[in-house]
Amino acid sequence: MAHILVVDDEPLILNLMAKSCRIQGHTVSEAGSGQEALKQLDSSNPDLMIVDLNLGDMTGLDVIRHCNEKHAGTRVIMVTGFGTIESAVEAMRLGAFDYVTKPLELADLQKTVHLALNSRKSASAEASAEMIAPLTLPIPEGMIGSSSKMRTIQATIKRIADKDSPVLLEGEFGAGKQTVARNIHNISHRSPALFKTLQCSALPEDLLESELFGSPNSRATTLFARAAGGTLLLEEINLLPMRLQSKLDAYLEEVSTRRTLGNLPPEMDVRFIASSAVPLQKLVDDGNFREDLFYKISIIPIQVPALRSRPEDILPLIEHFLKRHADRTKSKILEVDKYALRLLQGYNWPGNIDELENALERACAFAEGGKIRPMDLPPKVAQKVEITDEDEKTVHHMPIGTPLSDYVKKQEKLFIQETIRYNDNSPAKAASMLGVSIATLYRKLNVKKELRK
Repeated sequence: MAHILVVDDEPLILNLMAKSCRIQGHTVSEAGSGQEALKQLDSSNPDLMIVDLNLGDMTGLDVIRHCNEKHAGTRVIMVTGFGTIESAVEAMRLGAFDYVTKPLELADLQKTVHLALNSRKSASAEASAEMIAPLTLPIPEGMIGSSSKMRTIQATIKRIADKDSPVLLEGEFGAGKQTVARNIHNISHRSPALFKTLQCSALPEDLLESELFGSPNSRATTLFARAAGGTLLLEEINLLPMRLQSKLDAYLEEVSTRRTLGNLPPEMDVRFIASSAVPLQKLVDDGNFREDLFYKISIIPIQVPALRSRPEDILPLIEHFLKRHADRTKSKILEVDKYALRLLQGYNWPGNIDELENALERACAFAEGGKIRPMDLPPKVAQKVEITDEDEKTVHHMPIGTPLSDYVKKQEKLFIQETIRYNDNSPAKAASMLGVSIATLYRKLNVKKELRK
């Protein structure tokens, strides 16, 4: 197979990437700093280098420049976080084959390695034949949750996975839109190819344009071309500048026309998925999003529900994240005591699945004795507001993060109950005193119809 140099100053990530490449059968060298990477480049002249952007003693861009000057035949993959996508694009301009983003998806990394090696001009035909060996990847994780809303989405994914029609995913930040997009890709015939993502908020307009559509001064291919045969997810498309909305509209129109005519070039054969945290229809109505583009990208709309609307999925998600943490740290799966679990299930999760995952990661860091307790959870999850019902001698706990409307409803219900008691337990008299109909009073008390008789 090939010789790969992996460069990262974080030992855990370095080991993870190196192990991923060895699983594919490659010979792997590791470097924990920029200077060490330069020495290994010069001594071994690897077929491929995977290099992190931030190396402590120098940047990954410095290493790529050195590689370009002295080892032009070495393919380069940049590793970066979403906050430094601009530097990753600069790496592409310097001649890097592609970039992958943190947190790493090993399947994406392995596919990118495979494609980078296949693109390399080998010194012999035998080496080339070796590099195009079939790619074997681990089975990707599925979607977590068995609520009716998740079952509906899962059924939709199965029906549309092998279609080429654009998909629009709408839902709050952290609700799992990227997970839905990945699952569409993973169960489709496009799964052997790349799944690429780009946040529209991650780059200034000129670099975003270069990534999507190319530029005369760029040595890199476009993101569409790098995702050829696979899937491209354009996140936060609601933030795409109007000028680029026009270019994207024209591009998708050309793709549709060429596909219909049967002459679609390989570099344009991409499944396009867009996501937005705000309803695009409202932006269209307000004149802040192109109507023609909206109709092109929303042929298959999928609404990704907020976590608070499917509370039955919280426990499976907790179990999933704790197992993943244990696998990553090679430790036992932590237990969650009943009080901490009650807090986790009762919290409103305004940050959705991402907030839940972060809360559990914090809890795992603070937990002792193999068990997560309330004090291990983030303060906003563990802290609650108390609503006291003096007559019944009970206290209602409402987690911080609960919507104001829920708090008002709880207080309103307690006030109605006190008014009924004041009126000798007569709902009719209480309704008259409160100035509402008896039906409204029962509705606010959430009394079932059969109990009103």
